[in-house]
Amino acid sequence: MTDDTQRAAALLKEHRESIDRLDAILVYTLGERFKHTQAVGKLKAEHDLPPSDPAREAAQIARLEDLARRADLDPEFAKKFLNFIIAEVIRHHQRHQS
Repeated sequence: MTDDTQRAAALLKEHRESIDRLDAILVYTLGERFKHTQAVGKLKAEHDLPPSDPAREAAQIARLEDLARRADLDPEFAKKFLNFIIAEVIRHHQRHQS
């Protein structure tokens, strides 16, 4: 193995370790987020509020798109990601309504 190849392998290992740490942060962050959204769902169910709040969802999507731009992340990807999370949250809220 050449020195250049060894350096590339070391850099690859560092990047992968960073990715692994960031994946763990994402999973734990999503877990924490869902704890809060589940509490919101229970609160909505207890007070007979609708499981979905379209105005809040639209504001959150706009906010996330802005954050994505500032983080140099594709805003369309961020929007799709948040829409996926919102759909999952609404599904959980609907379960509490039953």
